[in-house]
Amino acid sequence: MHELLTTHGYPALFLVSFLASTLLPLGSEWLLAAMLLDGFAPSGVVTVATFGNSLGALTTYGIGLWGGPFLTQRVLRIDDNARKRAEATFSRYGSWALLFTWLPVVGDPLCLVGGVLRVGFGRFLLLVTVGKFVRYCLVAMVTIEGGKMLF
Repeated sequence: MHELLTTHGYPALFLVSFLASTLLPLGSEWLLAAMLLDGFAPSGVVTVATFGNSLGALTTYGIGLWGGPFLTQRVLRIDDNARKRAEATFSRYGSWALLFTWLPVVGDPLCLVGGVLRVGFGRFLLLVTVGKFVRYCLVAMVTIEGGKMLF
């Protein structure tokens, strides 16, 4: 699997990053790390992963903005407890909570709640992209430094 995805490089990373922030419960950090260890450029890998993951988050935001309970519960599989946690986080931190959409479990519901609460598109995109970019930069940095120690 690793070889299949790394041979397709950036398109595979974009697709996995996109899907990781929408419908499928998977992560993209492992592929980013594998590509870095295979010699892909850190700036390209971080940019593609951030772009794909942010577009996936926009999809969830759009479902919150225009979708109904069927899309939220059946397609995204966001249950009432996850939604309530995201709403509580939003109540406490406001739209700044969108900086944490990269977190597992609560990230996708935060994007959904951002749409439901009609957070402005520009503000949503900026906060989500910054959070995801910082996360991917940290993953890249740890991978590169860890690779130096191992090899």
